[in-house]
Amino acid sequence: MSYFNVRVYGLLINVKNEVLLSDEHEYGQNFTKFPGGGLELGEGLIDALKREFIEECNAEIEVTGHFYTTDFYEKSSFNDSQVISIYYLVAATQPLQLPFKTRVFDFDEDINQSFRWVNINELSENDVTFKTDKTVVKLLKKSNT
Repeated sequence: MSYFNVRVYGLLINVKNEVLLSDEHEYGQNFTKFPGGGLELGEGLIDALKREFIEECNAEIEVTGHFYTTDFYEKSSFNDSQVISIYYLVAATQPLQLPFKTRVFDFDEDINQSFRWVNINELSENDVTFKTDKTVVKLLKKSNT
């Protein structure tokens, strides 16, 4: 049985023109993505994104605009679902209180997630793992010029 897997992500860009990336280890593999995750049944996109930022970053955000929605087929890397991802530009309502890292997959003990700021001018498609995120990196760099 195939089904749709709706994901929602936030592009949080700071005053230094850096975007927040999340390095994670789950299902036996390392991957890098933008903060966010899956929509739960009965949840709206923006409510899901706000919940994900609280869960992952312990931060409240506001959505400032829509950035991109998947417009091609992408099979999930983890199951047989078709992934549809929606990306929003977001702003933190308070400064983030996270231990930011500078190295990829620099996890603290028993925590399989870490966060890094990457300057958009230096950002590359190779900095993220999944196909849709790579598309978003291209669009982010194009909108940043």
